Amino acid sequence: MKRLALIALVALAACKEEKAAIAPEPVALTEAALSYFCQMNVAEHGGPKGQIHLQGYPAPIFFAQVRDLVTYLKSPEREAEITAVYVSDMGAAVSWAEPGTTNWIAADKAVFVVGAGVAGGMGAPEVVPFGDPSAADRFITRYGGRALQLDAIPDAEVLGPVDLNQPLQNPA
Repeated sequence: MKRLALIALVALAACKEEKAAIAPEPVALTEAALSYFCQMNVAEHGGPKGQIHLQGYPAPIFFAQVRDLVTYLKSPEREAEITAVYVSDMGAAVSWAEPGTTNWIAADKAVFVVGAGVAGGMGAPEVVPFGDPSAADRFITRYGGRALQLDAIPDAEVLGPVDLNQPLQNPA
């Protein structure tokens, strides 16, 4: 009988772990979304966006620039455990000015272009996510940079100082 109870307890724990491992779905970007660091309206700025879901929080925290999202991920101080991270798929965006409100992709599945010299929504050099590697390659051909996975983005790309005299492009 004890053995049966132990098996049932292990099975129940496994079920709870599976449920906890299911990531929440991305949330559509609305006019009410504020950027985590600056508390400015996310939708008012061009370029790719990001959202991070935290355990125990009813809504995600948004970022007006993917660079800021990656900064948050690299930071040791967090408010809660991260349950999901989504970024704009710029290959599916209407334009840089209109990055989309629902074209989110899981950040760990995206290809990021770094070092392209393009300005994100807050004016700093941007890290540009794509769901399709060929779309990232086309972007690199036009704007420069290199393609990396999320975990390979160097700290200097997001944590280093921003040179305000560096000319940055606003992609079409």
